[in-house]
Amino acid sequence: MDTINLAEKFSLFHDFWNPKIVGAVNDAYVKLTKLKGEFFWHHHEHEDELFLVVKGKLLIKLREKNIWLNEGEFTIIPKGVEHCPVAEEEVHVLLLEPKTTLNTGNIVNEKTLHELATI
Repeated sequence: MDTINLAEKFSLFHDFWNPKIVGAVNDAYVKLTKLKGEFFWHHHEHEDELFLVVKGKLLIKLREKNIWLNEGEFTIIPKGVEHCPVAEEEVHVLLLEPKTTLNTGNIVNEKTLHELATI
């Protein structure tokens, strides 16, 4: 049972779109990631995803609407919902996802991470 300081953890890495594990809750990981630019459209067949913006502003494009998240706000993207995260400027995000969640969902490409670092 450790105390996790988010600012300290975010200071340990500088890459984008590369989630780091900072904890586990039951069958889910707590992950931190920095985002900048546009990801790509994808969905997660079996997992919901929670996006909590710690710093910055994040746009999550959905086919039927856009969701803007400011610091201190979160949304949950239900399994099967196609989405595309976009960060015009650097954004720090906490993710809460089942341990089975692949960062690129139903798409496997050069951005797919099969193993994540723990910090």
